[in-house]
Amino acid sequence: MSVSSRIYLKNARFHAYHGVLPQERTVGNNYVVNLVVDYDFTDAMETDELSATINYAELYEIIKEEMAIPSKLLEHVAGRIGKRLFSEFSAIRQMQLAITKENPPFGADCDGAANEVIVNIHNTTHISVIFLYILSDDFAK
Repeated sequence: MSVSSRIYLKNARFHAYHGVLPQERTVGNNYVVNLVVDYDFTDAMETDELSATINYAELYEIIKEEMAIPSKLLEHVAGRIGKRLFSEFSAIRQMQLAITKENPPFGADCDGAANEVIVNIHNTTHISVIFLYILSDDFAK
């Protein structure tokens, strides 16, 4: 039996120093990260062993480590996170990652600016940003 399942990390919050403007790299901003990881968890269903699944606490730690490295572009941060996740967890078949800057420095009245990347096992060497958009309330739900 082959089962497809997902791990969700929803609304993980970080204060980080990403951005093109000097102020963003000095003061920082609040970010929200959402991750969906697709993988087969058949062994975990049968064995009840943590070693048979992907530990979401380890996923969180990788995201935390990468968010702590200042970058000019969220696309670069997303790329680093994606590459590490695929490198460290061979069971991952696809991931969807959204990084939202809660207070972007362009004077808009919005919930944030975000990028989202969807990568599967077949295109990990060419991680690219799929969406860059202003968030609406619907995205966060």
